[in-house]
Amino acid sequence: MMKPEASVYSHFTKCFRNTCYSSKPVSHKSSISDRDSDDAVTTPLDRSETAASVRRKPGGWKAMPYILGNDTLERLATFGLLANFMVYLTREVHLDQVSASNVIYIWYGVTNFAPLLGAFVSDAYVGRFRTIAFGSFSLLLGMATLTMTTWLPELHPPPCSGNQQKLGQCLPPTKAQLGFLILGLGFVSVGTGGIRPCSIPFGIDQFDPNTDDGKKGIKSFFNWYYATFTVVLLITSTLVVYIQDKVSWSLGFGIPTVLMCGSIVLLFVGVRIYVHAKPQGSMFTSIAQVLVAAYKKRQLKLPDDKAIDGSKLYDPPVKDLLIQKLPPTNQIRFLNKAAIILENDIKPDGCPVNKWRLCSVQQVEDLKCVIKTMPIWASAIVSFTAMTQQATFTVSQALKLNRHLGQKFEIPAGSLIVISLLTIGIFLPVYDRLLVPALRKVTKDEGGVTVLQRIGIGCIFSVLAMLVAGFIEKERRDMANLHPHEPVSFMWLAPQLILMGLCEAFSVIGLLEFFNREFPDHIRSVGNALLSCSFAGSSYLSSVLVTVVHRVTGTHSKPDWLTNDINAGRLDLFYFLLAGIGFLNFFYFLFCAQRYKYKGTVQKEDDNNPCVTVELGSTTTT
Repeated sequence: MMKPEASVYSHFTKCFRNTCYSSKPVSHKSSISDRDSDDAVTTPLDRSETAASVRRKPGGWKAMPYILGNDTLERLATFGLLANFMVYLTREVHLDQVSASNVIYIWYGVTNFAPLLGAFVSDAYVGRFRTIAFGSFSLLLGMATLTMTTWLPELHPPPCSGNQQKLGQCLPPTKAQLGFLILGLGFVSVGTGGIRPCSIPFGIDQFDPNTDDGKKGIKSFFNWYYATFTVVLLITSTLVVYIQDKVSWSLGFGIPTVLMCGSIVLLFVGVRIYVHAKPQGSMFTSIAQVLVAAYKKRQLKLPDDKAIDGSKLYDPPVKDLLIQKLPPTNQIRFLNKAAIILENDIKPDGCPVNKWRLCSVQQVEDLKCVIKTMPIWASAIVSFTAMTQQATFTVSQALKLNRHLGQKFEIPAGSLIVISLLTIGIFLPVYDRLLVPALRKVTKDEGGVTVLQRIGIGCIFSVLAMLVAGFIEKERRDMANLHPHEPVSFMWLAPQLILMGLCEAFSVIGLLEFFNREFPDHIRSVGNALLSCSFAGSSYLSSVLVTVVHRVTGTHSKPDWLTNDINAGRLDLFYFLLAGIGFLNFFYFLFCAQRYKYKGTVQKEDDNNPCVTVELGSTTTT
């Protein structure tokens, strides 16, 4: 069995003085205890390296009007196009309720998985700006295609009256018409895959995280990002949906398409101001190298104690000083074997002889960061199923309610989601200005509660939303069957929508912060893509549940729970089913969260301040 040679470490330190790495030698602590990992581990860098990093001139807030403007118009376009899509598929394309919901679920799933591929291409090969630019043009093409399905008679079924729809006498779409619609959705998915994982990291790239102004700018950017996001959803859920529902589907789809053109123009106007972070190579290649190297050295025995002997590990400084340096940890200890230095592992210049046999501590810790977040990510899939229903069955409920304000104005069914958005818009300032300061005095945590605690609260609201939705639907259906000509008010849906808004305020924003905090800097786009993948997973889970419930619950004597006429079905039982699954998921989340440890950080040395923290983090158990 091979044994590590401590003497080899003297050779690999030469790497810091030659062309393999441009940095000078760094001093390392000889061991890092998992017990002491609550504190950031200090690894001072040479001052010449810090001077190199200072030469970076980020665009800062000068670039924000173009980045936020592009992102706002892009979201206004895409959400405006698809905010009322359930109604479009059932009324104009003549799909039944289950088929329409499955089309939305599957497409939504593909759209939210696509950012994972976009993040990989961005971080590994072309960079964030080019990925956003390509995605913008693809999105414009997809929106133009979908707009044509409403405009040209050859691309949609012939019109059908409301009575014909109830009797099932409407002609379904042809294969060509459905294919053209799916083609447009495919272009939209590709475009979204390029834009969503890169927009937040590209904005963060414009600030220097090594300065106080840069740190404040990043925090403000998150606030402005979600503020514009909420405003966009309010506009699309009211004005755009009203135009689609009451004026013209062609105009309602055409306006977002024009806005997408404006988004592209704004993106390119600010091109000279942007900071363009260079792609760092394939993340998946690095992951594969760590796994292969750890497997090849599987026969090596790690020390019985928890102390990590840094002299035995290959731990060069990172090439890009804008990337956060991670210290070695004892979590998932088996992977540490990939960084153990053996005889003949290091070239005379200090570089690895074989990258598939020796990996750096940074590579190992990057992989650990990804692996550690997976259980939390999985729990978010179930938690998000409550929010997924807002685009499908909540709309079906709204169509059965009295949505009139006065005698003439009727609120579009797709606009009731505004109740959820208003909840978010009102609650977030109250939470930030009142609740957080009060909680901070009790918990001593800067955010009032930890990120994982915030996500856990969102899980609770997800379960409550489905329970309340089930009880409300049961009462609504009973009232509709007793008094078929006297529908109840749309405000009956307010409680469940308010709870869904609170679920989003805690879960989505918590996960957004969690992934951006826990993922390594150079693969942060992948971390942001995982948030979209959570929604994708929830869409596929909803699709599977809808299909199974539709096939299993129906008999010859009674319709299934999710039949087209929800007054004859049992949508309430479907909501209770989701609540039960969410309840079990909450205990799974607690199990994972109690064992999770936040990543540690390394500090850089500055000319003016010898200990400048790159990023705040801890490895305390929450």
